[in-house]
Amino acid sequence: MSVYDRLKALNIELPPVATPAAAYVPFVRTGNLVFLSGHIAKKDGKPWVGQLGKDLGTEEGKAAARAVAVDLLGTLHAAVGDLDKVRRIVKVMSLVNSAPTFTEQHLVTNGASELLGEVFGERGAHARSAFGVAQIPLGACVEIELIAEVE
Repeated sequence: MSVYDRLKALNIELPPVATPAAAYVPFVRTGNLVFLSGHIAKKDGKPWVGQLGKDLGTEEGKAAARAVAVDLLGTLHAAVGDLDKVRRIVKVMSLVNSAPTFTEQHLVTNGASELLGEVFGERGAHARSAFGVAQIPLGACVEIELIAEVE
């Protein structure tokens, strides 16, 4: 089954690449690696704001991380032209806007990791870091960046 068949089965439509909010580009390709800049969580087209452990719970954070992964897939598609050319998702780095006592960043980030596994199968298994941070641009609850190996 192709990546696009899996996306269709999951009822996911790839979004267009978002315009960068500062002085950077959405992705850089060097050799067989594609580095995607951090994408913030969005809900209804606007930043999904809030702090985990204060305004949002783990399950809502997980949903936000999944939404970020969908946006990352849209950018990866734009970078590569064909998601079936992705050999492997190499690394995911997740920043979770966290209250000082919140310690479930790893569970929040599972929202993205699990979707990547659903879409790419074994090729979606990746190394990962998940950090709790005091704030994310625009007050977003989650920001994620990704590195992929491509044909």
